[in-house]
Amino acid sequence: MRFILGKNGATYSLTSPIEELISSDNVVRRIDLFVENLDLASLGFKMDFGENGRPAYHPKALLRLFIYGYLNNTRSSRVLEKECSRNIEVMWLMESLQPDHNTISNFRRDNPKGIGWVFQETVKLAAHFDLIGADLIAGDSTKLRAQNSKKNNFNEKKIARHLERINNKLATYKQSLAEADGDSKTVIEAKIKQQEVRKTGYEVMSAQLKESGETQISSSNPESRLLITHNNITEVGYNVQTSVDAKNNLLIDFKGVISI
Repeated sequence: MRFILGKNGATYSLTSPIEELISSDNVVRRIDLFVENLDLASLGFKMDFGENGRPAYHPKALLRLFIYGYLNNTRSSRVLEKECSRNIEVMWLMESLQPDHNTISNFRRDNPKGIGWVFQETVKLAAHFDLIGADLIAGDSTKLRAQNSKKNNFNEKKIARHLERINNKLATYKQSLAEADGDSKTVIEAKIKQQEVRKTGYEVMSAQLKESGETQISSSNPESRLLITHNNITEVGYNVQTSVDAKNNLLIDFKGVISI
């Protein structure tokens, strides 16, 4: 019986230029064309980099990688780093550049508004090619759990309870301090200092809530909020709402709603 045989890895060599390996209708060519025609500075991307030290990667290169990862359900910065050295499509798209995962992660962290405006540019492009009907729009939402735990989510009542407990502890420690001497006095003073630091932290959070007008504050993921998920179960997370055009089911708007 005959079989189709491959080439042994030890003898096989990639002789064709990488340009010839990417077909004319490959999506990476569209990503490249789309990003190349964007004015990233006007969209709010960080473009000012110092002259000292190692040169930075151009934001357009990192944006191309971000969009490719988004289209292929690859969000991990570490996985995208690996793809730059093993995925022919990514190698072509990145012109053989290989940014590390920290660079990729920092790009996303430093340019949230710019990335949001890039999404709006895709909607404009879809409208230009008559892919959006703008007659009927469907909306939906989903709740995503945040890394922030419930114990790191605070409102005024919760902060007040913590402050009340701290003040009670401080009153007890200060009374004990007046009766203590020697080493025990040093231990009590350290406990008082620890509670005063905690008290200052809660007072700062209370002031931030009053200044912002918000009802909640989260210490790990600042934009996350305590949400009711189902059956009155609460989780700290995000309520993401999206709108889809009926003509081709294209996503035309999104918003992260963070209040209950």
